[in-house]
Amino acid sequence: MKIIKTTFKWVGIILLLFISVIAITVFARKNHKFEAPYPEIKASNDSAVIARGKDFVYGPAHCAYCHTTLDKLPQVEKGEFLPLTGGHLFPLPIANLYTPNLTPDPETGIGKLTDGEIARALRHGVGHDGRALMPLMPFNNLSDEDLTAVISYLRSTAPIKNEVPKSEYNTLGTILKALVIKPVGPEGAIPKSVPHGPTVEYGQYLVEHVANCRGCHTARDLKTGDYTGPFYGGGFKLVSEMDPTVMLCTPNISPDPKFGVIANWSLEQFIQRFRKGRVIQASIMPWGPFSHMSDEDLTAIYSYLKTVKPVPQDPGPRISKAS
Repeated sequence: MKIIKTTFKWVGIILLLFISVIAITVFARKNHKFEAPYPEIKASNDSAVIARGKDFVYGPAHCAYCHTTLDKLPQVEKGEFLPLTGGHLFPLPIANLYTPNLTPDPETGIGKLTDGEIARALRHGVGHDGRALMPLMPFNNLSDEDLTAVISYLRSTAPIKNEVPKSEYNTLGTILKALVIKPVGPEGAIPKSVPHGPTVEYGQYLVEHVANCRGCHTARDLKTGDYTGPFYGGGFKLVSEMDPTVMLCTPNISPDPKFGVIANWSLEQFIQRFRKGRVIQASIMPWGPFSHMSDEDLTAIYSYLKTVKPVPQDPGPRISKAS
């Protein structure tokens, strides 16, 4: 009996020491700052560059969907060009994340940030204060030309004062933020420019680095943002922002003939689906911004998706009851 009591005592001591070490480490690293290079990007006043940036921001990059509040979604769905004042809440398992104000307001927006700081956040996932950004944006491999256009457009908009709530991490989120979550940078070399057109190459660029098709139509861990399933096989599950009682599951968009939802669609059917807009009301697909994409953009996306590896998996029902 004495041996058992002694064993439990030492187990308790070791467990307490382990918890203490974790707590001290988390406390020490909760404001850990990361280093990353500042891209040599300079905003332009050229009207053509600004126009290209606007096309990206309100089209395939769908910034208006994430950087406006949920109550303004009906206007975004109609294709209105709303100012990017931020405040959109993403309720994740580890945190309530709020999107920042992207207008040039010097107090509540990006007015005081340098072009390099904005470019670093988009390309390397490191905020102006050195914190790691959650990997929710797909823009790490935007070409220098397109990154310049996006920042140029943001600089050209009217400054709007809008104080956005600070993101709030729960206990698990605080631990993961301190010990696990790291900035996500580019995949390979960054191109100076990417030729635009209805090509497979441009489609891959839009799918992987602009429109985030890969990011949403691949299973992911909502705690870390890591991919957990094959690309384009669907299965990314998350609670609907429009209806918290609904659990959404993204469909398989690979060319698998049995489970790929667009595998047997013609190009015309694909384009018309985007022109039709929202069908599932609880869906978080940014149909409004995507309605701004040209037939050329959609042709490029369709062409690329036809070339990806078929994924023979059924991701499950698209809508179910949230637990």
